[in-house]
Formats: sequence, structure tokens, C-alpha cells
Amino acid sequence: LHMKKGNFLVLKAKELGLPVGTAAIAPIIAAVKDGKSITFEGREILPEEICTAPDPRVTFVVVECPDEGFIQPLCENATFRSFQGKAEAPVALVVHMTPEHVLLDSRYQQWMERFGPDTQHLVLNEHCESVHNLRSHKIQTQLSLIHPGIFPPLASLRPQEGGLAPCVPLVRGQCLLKYQLRPRREWQRDAIMTCDPEEFIAEALELPNFQESVQEYRKTVQDGPAPAEKRSRYPEVVFLGTGSAIPMKIRNVSSTLINISSDASLLLDCGEGTFGQLCRHYGDEVDQLLGTLAAVFVSHLHADHHTGLLNILLQRERALVSLGKPCHPLLVVAPTQLRAWLQQYHTQCQPLLHHVSIIPAKCLQKGAEVSNPKVERLISLLLETCGLEEFQTCLVRHCKHAFGCALVHTSGWKVVYSGDTMPCEALVQMGKDATLLIHEATLEDGLEEEAVEKTHSTTSQAIGVGMRMNAGFIVLNHFSQRYAKIPLFSPDFNEKVGIAFDHMKVSLGDLPTVPKLMTPLKALFAGDLEEMAERRERRELRQVRAALLAGGDAEPLRKRAPAEQPPSPQSKKVRAQ
Repeated sequence: LHMKKGNFLVLKAKELGLPVGTAAIAPIIAAVKDGKSITFEGREILPEEICTAPDPRVTFVVVECPDEGFIQPLCENATFRSFQGKAEAPVALVVHMTPEHVLLDSRYQQWMERFGPDTQHLVLNEHCESVHNLRSHKIQTQLSLIHPGIFPPLASLRPQEGGLAPCVPLVRGQCLLKYQLRPRREWQRDAIMTCDPEEFIAEALELPNFQESVQEYRKTVQDGPAPAEKRSRYPEVVFLGTGSAIPMKIRNVSSTLINISSDASLLLDCGEGTFGQLCRHYGDEVDQLLGTLAAVFVSHLHADHHTGLLNILLQRERALVSLGKPCHPLLVVAPTQLRAWLQQYHTQCQPLLHHVSIIPAKCLQKGAEVSNPKVERLISLLLETCGLEEFQTCLVRHCKHAFGCALVHTSGWKVVYSGDTMPCEALVQMGKDATLLIHEATLEDGLEEEAVEKTHSTTSQAIGVGMRMNAGFIVLNHFSQRYAKIPLFSPDFNEKVGIAFDHMKVSLGDLPTVPKLMTPLKALFAGDLEEMAERRERRELRQVRAALLAGGDAEPLRKRAPAEQPPSPQSKKVRAQ
């Protein structure tokens, strides 16, 4: 920051008889602000008599040092040296975006010390702990009142004690922590958020009918028949992102974790922020989870489905090294176009391709001929590592090169994932008799026309796909962010249908329980459901008025998803490329 000139003291100037309020005062103000004395009516007036002292120049430095290879050039940099030692303008603050292992390097610590004892140091790295999304913690805490097993409270990463010697004034970063440079240099912590679960619980318990509905649900479960046999934990489905398009405070974008066994897991889509969701769900156990991650399925190349893959690849390698496990490429089933995106990042940002082995999604379609021996080996490795009998894909009705998938385990269970799609017959056929269907339900009933325009499904359309598929259970996800907390319920909801929330965790044995949670969920989000219902009524009223003015039917017009035409052999070939 440049030096700030002092403030002209108007009242003091008036006491000395200066021509305040006239044009003659302008050159006087300019002179004293520049530190010059003036002579008025034969008397010399010093600048400090009518002007506050100037604020000196303030310097702060932001350093990003990602690994040890940058330390030596940093230490030898002439620009930084000019601010170290007996510098004319000492640095007020140095921000270190630096991993802990770099921060602990003796060369880096010596470089920090050269700024002197009056320089503050702010560290932003993996050892910082901070709550940055209170609404996410709040809703998860309240959901856990209904069923703590299906809605577990969010975990936290406990920062490890850094080994940095207290040779410099050092502060670990927190969300909304401030450092004021002027007028007084100081840390300001008043805006830092604190998470109080007791407050969230008290708020939920005050909601009308909430406690009663939870008690009624628990009584229903207690009075129900006991399970015939002990439930298996696996497969375990963890919903990491259940919203569409962009991340929001409550729902992140698409990602679903399937824990197949204790030593094998895979991700269905990998939107931005997926690694952060894993950290919030697993806490200090996140590295163990990453160590079991065998594969990622990327349904299509919209940003909300694949941009989290880069960080997953990097963090997985870090975790494997930390665990002392051998580093091997992550298997990624995806449209072939993903390779170009990864190649560009690899070339222009940092080496990455050695982290990944791509299996083209088209090679897993029914009847696909795989002529590449390497791809054949990767497919065999995928099935063997994940304990799968079959991993099948099909083209779905969304953008070009969009796929759904079906996983058939050697023990017999079958999980089908729609990706983004309108109702799709190919998905129905591929998913016949699925144990679990995870299907997008981006929009509410009544928005069929918008669903067609955006190539998505409504709630009833998604349920209809599951019914035609004869799926054992249907979980709806990928909700428009207009339904941030909860989507509107459809009349088609039944005992085989549930809705997904971020950090919701279910095994196959939990699925019959999920529909029974609807009453407590409706009580918890009664205000939001009422607001959305009013919004729907206003929309339908506008549709009726528009139809009457047009001289048509007064019923709201609903545009159905266009029927699928059987593609010609030529169009099949084009879509499969």
C-alpha cells in the first residue's frame, strides 16, 4: 500500500486564522499534506500543527510455494531480498500458501526469519482447521436427529501439530480471519464462524410436529418385524453431491461413492468439491478411503460431473504415499473426450496422466467390440479389483456422449446410475431388475417442458423409469438448486422411493427404512415445502391464464419428453465415437 498523506485538521486551522472555506486554503492544504511548512501573515506554520502524520507505506507478500523445488529460487529472489533484513519498508504480513512439508524445510524457515520479528506470517495449508459452511453443518446435525446412521454428523479434520519452531509470529488461517493493515495493524477474529450443534438441535426441536414425527417413526421401526438376518454393510452408498449445475451451501454437485467392500470403492461422477465432501464425511479417515478408491465413472463432460477429478487424482496419490501403499493409476471409465481435457491440464499445469488409466465408456456398452488389448486388460482389472461380474454402460438422452452405467457384483446385487438423462429406454433395458436405481430428478412435476429443454427428468418421470425397470428401490438425486433443502414430493412416491441428501449413507439393508423418513423430513422442512407449493400454484395459475388468453384448454400445458426413435446404424456409429 502506498503512503497515505495525513488528514487536514480543519478546526485547528480555523483557530490559527487560516482562510478555511475559501479558494486560498487549497494550496495550503496541498503543501502541509506534502510535509512542507507554510507562512501565513508572517508566521511560519509547521505541517504537524494542522495535519495528522502520514501513514507510511505498508507492504504485504503472498507466496505460493507448492514443493521443495521452488525453495532455492525463492531464497535467491532479489525482489524478496529487498524487503528483508534492514529494509526501508518492513513487510507487515507474509501469506504462505505452502504445504506443511515445505514449511518445515530449514531453508524455508530461514527465509521466513529474514523478514524480521515485526512481520506477521499467515499460513494457509492442509493443517488449517475452519468451519466455512454453517448451513451444511446445521442441516446435517438436524437430519441426524431423525436417523444418525443414515444421516451421520459431519466429521472434521483435526489439524496435526506443525513442527514449525516459534521463531516468527505465525498464525494458521481460518475462514473469515482478517488482518487489518490500516490504521492499526492487528488480527481481527470477530467474524470467524463457530459451529454450535446444540443451537441447531434446539431450533429443530422447536419446529411444529417434528419431535412427534420422529418419535412416531421410531415407534414404527421398533414395532416392525425384526430383520431375518444380519445386514451386510456392503455395498454402502454415500451421496457426496446431490445438486445440479453449481455447488450450493447445502447440496454440492454430482458425486456418489459406492463402497463395494472394505478394500474397494468407486465414484459415480466427480463434480467440483468432491474431495472436500469426502473430508467432511470421513474426517481423519479420508486417506484410508482414498487408499481403497479403485475407479471413477464419469457420465459426461458437463463441469458439475467431472471437474473434481483433478484433485481426486492428486489427493489419492498423496494418500497412497502417506499410507505406504504402492501408487497405481486410478481406473476412470469416461467418454473418450475426457482424455483431451486431462492432457491439456497435464501439459499446461502439472504432470497428471501417470495418475490415471482411461477406459472409454463406449467400450463397456452391450455388444461393443474391444480391439485394443490394453483396454481389454484394464476392463478385466476393473472387474477384478471391484469384485464385479459386469460393468455395463449405455448412451442416455442428455448431451452428446452422455452415459449411464450398471454395476453387477459377484454376490448378485445390481446398482444402476442414470447420470443426467431424460427418460431413457436404453437405461431401462440395461437396468432390468436392479437392486438399486440412482436416477436424476432435476425438476418437479409440472415442469416437463423445461425438463425437455434441459434434457433432464422430472420426479415422476424418474420414478416411472424405475418402475419399468422393476428396480427394487429408487433413490432420486441431482436436484435443481431451487430445491436446496428438499424437493417437492410427487404423488408417485411409494415405499420403493427415497430422496438423496448430501452425506446420506445407506446400505442395501437400510433402503426399506428410507421411505419411512418422509414424515419427519416433511416436518423438518415444512416451511420450505409450503413456500415451494405456493410457487408452484402461482406458476400453474399463470399457465391457466396464458391458455385462456390463447383460446386453448384451461388446463396447464405439459410437454412430455419426446418419444425415442430407434437410431439408424449410422447414427449409432456417430454417437458411439
